Amino acid sequence: MTLYPRHYFSFDDRYSAAVCFAGMLIAWFACAVVVAQAQKQTSIPEEIEWTWEVRPSHPNPGLPNVLLLGDSLTRNYFPEVTKDLKDVANVYLMAASTSVGDPRLPHQIAEFAAMEHVRFRVIHFNNGMHGWDYTEAQYRAAFPDLLHSVEALVPDRNSLIWATITPVQPHAFNGATNKRIDARNRIALAQIHPAGIQVDDQHELMEKHLDTYQDTVHFAPTGAALMGDQAAKIIRSALGRIKRQ
Repeated sequence: MTLYPRHYFSFDDRYSAAVCFAGMLIAWFACAVVVAQAQKQTSIPEEIEWTWEVRPSHPNPGLPNVLLLGDSLTRNYFPEVTKDLKDVANVYLMAASTSVGDPRLPHQIAEFAAMEHVRFRVIHFNNGMHGWDYTEAQYRAAFPDLLHSVEALVPDRNSLIWATITPVQPHAFNGATNKRIDARNRIALAQIHPAGIQVDDQHELMEKHLDTYQDTVHFAPTGAALMGDQAAKIIRSALGRIKRQ
């Protein structure tokens, strides 16, 4: 009979094992906390909540369908995009005050798509000018939900265009500040770029036209036309690229 020597664990061995186990417990607990917080996340309504949806009165079945998804700034440049893309695309609009971080947003997008019941070839989307009661950490955590919502409506990510959040005037209210807008733009782009989604840098554009404000947040018709022209140009390019694929 062969006798095998017993292995005795030293104090250092037992200490290392204990530290490793404790680390695993801490990591598990941290993940559980994040999941629990996500599950408990509730809507934080603003004083006024709204949605604004527009569809072509007589869509041309021979043209691709384009969706502008955003807020009141998107709503302001929607007419210019529609004009620029006449005879190029049927342009739809879903604008809402619902912010990334609000669990209602993915449901609203899905319900809008189900109601329209059309195939969108390009979606130009933006979100970040509302929901200032949500922290940037909540914005970061919920941003993948926005991506999943829009990705579900198009053939692939080549059909998506993210528009950066535009600057506000220094005396803007309700929580909107350029510092927070810059932070949200960084958070969004940190997820947009790895996903290979095209960017329409509306923030950079309007930094050059700060003399066109209509109020502390929105731009007057001249500024809205500039935004719409740039959005339409990028959408037209995306449609051309997709058609050649």
